[in-house]
Amino acid sequence: MPHFSRLTDIVTCSLTEIINSAEDPAVTLQEVIAEMEEGLAACRRTVRTSQSNMSRLEREIAASTDLVASWTETAKQKLGDGDEQAARDALSRKVEQEHLIAGLLPEKEAAETTWQNMLRIQKALEARYTEARRRLVELTGQDAIPQLDSETAIMSSDAALTARQSEVDAELDALRRELGK
Repeated sequence: MPHFSRLTDIVTCSLTEIINSAEDPAVTLQEVIAEMEEGLAACRRTVRTSQSNMSRLEREIAASTDLVASWTETAKQKLGDGDEQAARDALSRKVEQEHLIAGLLPEKEAAETTWQNMLRIQKALEARYTEARRRLVELTGQDAIPQLDSETAIMSSDAALTARQSEVDAELDALRRELGK
């Protein structure tokens, strides 16, 4: 029986309540950890997809911006050559690209917002997942076997651990400075 229906359920769950209400806390916690691994994998895929979408939109905007400059130069050249109709056509194409950019910018911002939100959720999921694994060790004396499916997931997990360690190290350095050590 699933314990969670949404990623935010994992973030907001009370492991203590889940463990206390379970007939077999260790088995229940292993089930919860398995669900967390699935949720974390899905979250990581969404982070990668939203980051990819954001990058694609940035490239499209950059290409259209280059075209705006190019069509402007073409219009100047054609007007200088005395071909007013060709200059109008070039300016028309320039305006099309400007309208495209105007449509792409909010999409890029939405993709960036999605990426930032999913990254925030991913960090919260990783923290909750680490807590669940720690609780399982406390209950059983044994850690759950990692269920990471792919090299990408393993690398992502290692990167998250490294990032978390860097955050802890930075906070430790700040505390040392605060204490004058």
